[in-house]
Amino acid sequence: MKDNFKIVCPTDFSECSLNAIEYAAKLGEKYQADLYLVHIPDKEDYQKLSSNDFHSGDQYSFIKKKLNNLVSAVKDESLSKGLKSCQAEFKEGKIVSSILEFAENLKADLIVMGTEGVNDFKTNFIGTRSSNLVDKSEIDVMLIPRKVYFKTPRKFVYATDYVEEDKIAIQKIVELAGFFDAEIDLVHVSSKSKTIDKPLHQTMVQEIEPFIKYEKKNFVLKSYRDEPGLGLENYLITAKGDMLVTLSKKKSWFDQLFANNLSRKMSYFINKPLYVIKNL
Repeated sequence: MKDNFKIVCPTDFSECSLNAIEYAAKLGEKYQADLYLVHIPDKEDYQKLSSNDFHSGDQYSFIKKKLNNLVSAVKDESLSKGLKSCQAEFKEGKIVSSILEFAENLKADLIVMGTEGVNDFKTNFIGTRSSNLVDKSEIDVMLIPRKVYFKTPRKFVYATDYVEEDKIAIQKIVELAGFFDAEIDLVHVSSKSKTIDKPLHQTMVQEIEPFIKYEKKNFVLKSYRDEPGLGLENYLITAKGDMLVTLSKKKSWFDQLFANNLSRKMSYFINKPLYVIKNL
């Protein structure tokens, strides 16, 4: 385990960002990490807050007080359980670029971010800010949907195309799953346009298995007539997976999930976190 693991968690004080802080703190306990809560001012956020809570007119002072209260709450809950530290940062600028700049300067290992996910008022798979951040980040990103509260994960579902990078990426999942004694399902979904048979699948399994020093793992080959992403959604639900993990590389599951408006057809992200591995 890395000695100085760093987690960045943006917050706008919404419900989904508070859920992300909960996930970030729980992961921080396991990684013995330093947790950085970062807020970038947004006029719309301030207008929402001012309609309910603003009395002094000193908006920045109000926000800093809220950040300090969050830091205190995290420390009270998590420092005794392994979290190394928690502090808040207040940055000005464009939200996505400011978060990424802060995380990169910090040499952070993980960004944990809340997202609205799919609801009655949106057609996007995930919020625009979240998807932009994932697209531009060189740091691993974990997205936590609104109304998804932390629970101990029992199964991680890793979507694989059996690319060479999987051998490295899976090491991160093994470490994470080990913290919770959770299962890992490595799932390859075939479709009409891209099919592999069982003997070829077994050959791929034999090649990658020596790189996975973890007992609670399963190799799964599924075949669906529709889009592979929809097959993956089906598997995640039926297998009762707690988190979907994908590697963001060309011709990878990440591209399939976010390409060709497929994401608009998918619903699993309403209640499942998504961990996108960006940095190998």
